Amino acid sequence: MIPIAASALMWLLVASLLILRRGRADRSIMYSAVTIAVAMTFNVDTTYRWADAVLGGTNIVTLLADLTLMVGVFFLGRGVAKAMQYQSRVAQIALGLPVLAGAVVGAVTAFAFIDRGETTTTFMLDLGAQPAAATYSIIQFTYDGVVLTAMAAAASRQIGRSRGAERLPAVSVLVGSLTGVTLSLVVIAMDLAHIIGNLTLMDGLSAAYDPLFLATFLFLCLGLGAQPALRWARARSRGEKTRALLAQVTPTWERAIDVRPGLSQLEPSFHREDDETRLHRQIVEVRDAVIDPRVTFTLSDAERVAVESAEAHLMTGDVARSPDADARPADVPDVGRPKEAH
Repeated sequence: MIPIAASALMWLLVASLLILRRGRADRSIMYSAVTIAVAMTFNVDTTYRWADAVLGGTNIVTLLADLTLMVGVFFLGRGVAKAMQYQSRVAQIALGLPVLAGAVVGAVTAFAFIDRGETTTTFMLDLGAQPAAATYSIIQFTYDGVVLTAMAAAASRQIGRSRGAERLPAVSVLVGSLTGVTLSLVVIAMDLAHIIGNLTLMDGLSAAYDPLFLATFLFLCLGLGAQPALRWARARSRGEKTRALLAQVTPTWERAIDVRPGLSQLEPSFHREDDETRLHRQIVEVRDAVIDPRVTFTLSDAERVAVESAEAHLMTGDVARSPDADARPADVPDVGRPKEAH
């Protein structure tokens, strides 16, 4: 059930990101969500058996799904670091292509030495006693742990830079990253216990696998989805306030251009501009009419309050569109393979 739920949630997340993050220049988070969703889909038993049968029934789909997952975690880490503007030297190394390439080469090499037998949906449970299989799993989860540690550092930094509800995505990413690191350590310990034949220890550790996996998945997905959702909510709220202020200022602006015609009257495109641009131009023309000595134009107290409120609103918009405004958390991996729950 875990792979099915994880796969369904990941594809739902992909769909939501296509809506909430459309137009974003950086695609790392989207690439991450898609590749992780694909990896989790191939971990569903029915899909796994079908795909592995097509490829010869030697568990080669395990390698393909796990490599896809590693690539997804790679994009995830880079997306989180970029969104949170975390560029430490250590993080750059941990999230770099050379580390991913080394992990991929190591995993492929170890996998080549595994006596894989026929298709099995409990790969590590059946084959984990082989040194090559244990090495294969340890390489993957070591890489996951490294990336998640970098993500936890980025999220911790972002929490200190955020305020109020804006902290929630970063907190979620931090919790998910820490549970993911713990999951990686538990799996590595299980692999070592299996290879030395301590099945009692392995079984004891396996009890923590499912809860840690679900917690990692849940909190990281929340962090990934919350960031664009908050941005969308802020944009919607701001748009409603802009339209309300525009309705308040427009009568004053119309009165101003009656006594002092402005450029807006001469430009057919004025009424096709976005609301904030129109509001800005109206305020400028109202202010010009007030200070122009050639005309007599004064504001009532109510009009002055409306114009000043609109000016303050537009000034906060400049801050909101600054680079730091996009420095919010981001992403969500899905470390671990449920069918590996030993």
